Amino acid sequence: MRSRAVCAVMSDDELGRLSKLTQNQTYAPGEALFFEGDEAGACFIVQDGALKLYKLLPDGRRQITGFLFKGDFLGLSPKEEYGFTAEVLEEAHACVLPAERMDELIADYPKLSNRLLNLASMELASAQEQMLLLGRKTAQERIASFLLWLSQRAADRGEESNPVRVPMSRSDMGDYLGLTVETVSRSITKLKTTGVITLKEGNRIEINDPELMTAIAAGDGC
Repeated sequence: MRSRAVCAVMSDDELGRLSKLTQNQTYAPGEALFFEGDEAGACFIVQDGALKLYKLLPDGRRQITGFLFKGDFLGLSPKEEYGFTAEVLEEAHACVLPAERMDELIADYPKLSNRLLNLASMELASAQEQMLLLGRKTAQERIASFLLWLSQRAADRGEESNPVRVPMSRSDMGDYLGLTVETVSRSITKLKTTGVITLKEGNRIEINDPELMTAIAAGDGC
């Protein structure tokens, strides 16, 4: 986890200081670390589990903007309030750091500031990929791209990448990909009936033909 987390650039001594400033918290499924509009009073490093980030539109609709896993960082806000809600998908453990302490660490350790800048750049690239996903890809291509993304994220964490662990519901997938639940289900069923994937127990999906799945995600498959 440390190799991916924001603290990856810190030495053992610096991590010792960080550990004195943080608290370890456990969150149950459905619990929110914070809500959109809450005072931005803390930052979080995910130690384990999965979360979803979302915003509510004025008419009550929900747009999921991302999913976070072990090693991810959240909570640092340029405003006084959080701009989204962070809700737990499956039991999560996180290091919680008061926002003012994070500001002190950034001031004391410039390399931490650079690390945050790198993470922000990665988030921007992810947002641009999301725009492509929503704007140009078909439902089937979106689902294939999403499953491949989950697989790659698991590999980055050093976890099993196939079968793919899918901790979010189909409703969550739809709200992230801009699809209805019915369309998500139809797309997954089509991938299953054509033999590209196999649904397994424990919210896992086996990618039987990664090359074909990649082609489908790129718009070159069946």
